[in-house]
Amino acid sequence: MVKKVLVFDSKPYDAKSFKKTENLYLGKIEFDYVEFKLGPKTASLAEGFEAVCIFVHDSIDEETIESLYQHGVRLLALRCAGYNNVALKKAQELGIKVVRVPEYSPYAVAEHAVALTMSLNRNIHRAYARVRENNFSLNGLIGFDMFGKTVGIVGTGKIGRVAANIFKGFGCKVLAYDVFKNEGEAQKIGYEYVSLKDLYMKSDIISLHVPLTLETYHMINKESIRIMKEGVIIVNSSRGQLIDTKDLIEGLKSGKIKGAGLDVYEEEEEYFFEDWSNQVVQDDDLARLLSFNNVIVTAHQAFFTEEALNNIAETTVINILDFFEGKELKNEVKPQT
Repeated sequence: MVKKVLVFDSKPYDAKSFKKTENLYLGKIEFDYVEFKLGPKTASLAEGFEAVCIFVHDSIDEETIESLYQHGVRLLALRCAGYNNVALKKAQELGIKVVRVPEYSPYAVAEHAVALTMSLNRNIHRAYARVRENNFSLNGLIGFDMFGKTVGIVGTGKIGRVAANIFKGFGCKVLAYDVFKNEGEAQKIGYEYVSLKDLYMKSDIISLHVPLTLETYHMINKESIRIMKEGVIIVNSSRGQLIDTKDLIEGLKSGKIKGAGLDVYEEEEEYFFEDWSNQVVQDDDLARLLSFNNVIVTAHQAFFTEEALNNIAETTVINILDFFEGKELKNEVKPQT
């Protein structure tokens, strides 16, 4: 019997990548797609589906999970790595399994973080805009050599390690911070673990690669910015709430922060992945960030490569089939005890 799965918050590229993988498992699984985000008001759409596939901006709070359960859903399949938007304890209480895609392409995210860094440093975004207007002046576009600069990598999981390796290729000195150190990889790649305070104080560039937890929430704030080097570049391709936006804005205004590359934003849910080109952005902090010429905001696209999308679809399908076939759920997410 074909198992049907409802995909929430779907975009054309989701359907394309899932269709390709779905064709490999004909007769076993079939996806239906809706553009709506999952939340308390849309959970009823899952009537008749035993599994739903969800993304980073779907709101799976306790009310939503209760509604999904009442409509027969027994599996939440996240097509992403993060799961801080899921009320895991409630899901466990009701017997709903939660699975995720723990990794899809560390290269995609790390390369995007480096691209943001290079664009900010060499003012590529500003130069592009100028030349489009036939302005070939170089005034105000000066950057610095990456060679010899110190880069601080916060979080040395696979993405952080790939980023460290790329920066080493530029001839940078790489410092790292992680609660769980991997000294073997540090020696292999050539980075050095230091305290978070030392990383903040010594880095010319800081790149964030940690998950959102109680400990990492607003880790970039007024106090951490205060001890950073003058003219630091901050790049965040992980989770928006790692940075206190208001404190970041003050750091940019004062000149303490030379530039910020943001692929995520702490209040991004309403805007990212959607077209707002014919509307006015109502979020004052986001609008302020977009007004800075030394800030680059991309709409959560660090993961967005063909390889990553294919890996996401494949892992998600395998997660779902393992559930339906009663196999061990290797990528199951459970609440912390």
